Amino acid sequence: MQLLKTLSAILALTLAPLASAQEITRHDEGRLFYTAISIPPGAETLYLSGAGARPMEDGTWGDMRQQAVDTFSRFQETLEELGWSMSDVVQVRVFALADDEGNLDFAGFNAGYSEFFGTEENPNKPVRSFLQVADLVVPGWLVEIEIRAARMPE
Repeated sequence: MQLLKTLSAILALTLAPLASAQEITRHDEGRLFYTAISIPPGAETLYLSGAGARPMEDGTWGDMRQQAVDTFSRFQETLEELGWSMSDVVQVRVFALADDEGNLDFAGFNAGYSEFFGTEENPNKPVRSFLQVADLVVPGWLVEIEIRAARMPE
């Protein structure tokens, strides 16, 4: 009987962290993103493929900020169509081009990004990677973005 009580106590101590970890936890908040986000077992996940801006009505593509806003707006539409929201986004991966002079408009991207994350409407911020690349698949794109979302089932 004592062995059964001991095993029950060990099992309870082992499972206690799992029982309390039933929410997505964000760690080490920065100005624009977190450095880590913990996703517990049982969370629903959604992965959206890399996407970029659409050409504007005049045929131009816009600057880095405009392209970031267009791309995140399209992600927002897709997420909402699927019953998700931008607050469910836990990771953003960005591939960006520099201009012909080698200047990367990081500030322009951050301005567009900041319209969607860390706002009053969506205070959540994902983890983020930002990579400068030599080229993107669509001529005119300055940025290609992919996202991952996670949420706990209701």
